Amino acid sequence: MAPTRPNRKRPAAEETRPSAADARIARESVERLAKYRSRKLRLKLCESGDVEIQLPAIAVKLLVELLSQVGQGHSVTLVATHGEMTTQEAADLLGVSRPFLVGLLDTGAMPSRRVGSHRRVKTTDVMAYRESGRRRRRVALDELAREAQELRLGY
Repeated sequence: MAPTRPNRKRPAAEETRPSAADARIARESVERLAKYRSRKLRLKLCESGDVEIQLPAIAVKLLVELLSQVGQGHSVTLVATHGEMTTQEAADLLGVSRPFLVGLLDTGAMPSRRVGSHRRVKTTDVMAYRESGRRRRRVALDELAREAQELRLGY
């Protein structure tokens, strides 16, 4: 009998929803930071021995958006768009299984490249695929709503 290999499957990206208290704090923070959205800021971290840091305007904009999403109770994932990701990371981002994603790559629905026996997918390609799926779903929902209106189904 051949020795068995340990299961080295990486865990899926952990999704953590903010608590009600975290969402409240985030909403309050957005209210205070929103007016600074398009300029750099100097922040003073009082609990860290009065450490000051400077944030560029783009970081302030991202921070406000992040806090806005947390304030609505949403989970947030930050992804660098210039890089590549593994098939498991891409599948996690799309909310699909890795075998399903590999099927997409095999059919050419999304480009990839091989690194040895592994595949890598550009983050921009994954995001483009996700956005095109959202557009297709929106068109389909609009069409269903239009048909329901024509048939007077009460929608």
